[in-house]
Amino acid sequence: MVNIIWLLMLLAGIIVAGITGHIEVVTEASLEAAQTAVTLALELIGLMAMWLGLLKIAEEAGLVTLLARLLRPFTCYLFPEIPRDHPAIGSIIMNLSANILGLGNAATPFGLKAMQELQTLNTRPEEATPAMCTFLGLNTGCLTLIPATIIGIRAAASSTDPTIIVGPTILATGFSMITAVVADRFLRRFYNGRRG
Repeated sequence: MVNIIWLLMLLAGIIVAGITGHIEVVTEASLEAAQTAVTLALELIGLMAMWLGLLKIAEEAGLVTLLARLLRPFTCYLFPEIPRDHPAIGSIIMNLSANILGLGNAATPFGLKAMQELQTLNTRPEEATPAMCTFLGLNTGCLTLIPATIIGIRAAASSTDPTIIVGPTILATGFSMITAVVADRFLRRFYNGRRG
């Protein structure tokens, strides 16, 4: 559906540019956007390599394991139906850790692995389990302490202070995570009440 929306917007822009006699604007904008995308991607490669390298060093030094231990009571509370020693818990913790560090690209593989592991516990494979819904809410609204990717984009765009967004990001993502947890708890009670 999103691809269809983008296609319709693109075609509408080209048609309007053609009707108004400004088709050259479409060509110029396309070339400029392509050049900007390549430049931005190359600049982000270095930043992502640095953060992923730091995450790997933190993992080897045991900091990720420490973060995982700190998050374990939180994850056991939020996911009571998952056995404590199940591999899904480890993948969920790694996903949340990467999101907390602002490494959305690094969090994605852990998120996919967590969903695969959660599916092994699913007795109705065609429906999402409550744990899957909880994880999706947490993954979407996770607290971010260091928005590394956004800082990189702002630095690549020549921002005078690319780190100024750290405070507002912590505040906004903190509220979004609290909202996700509260909504999850409420919706679990609501739907469990309707089934019972």
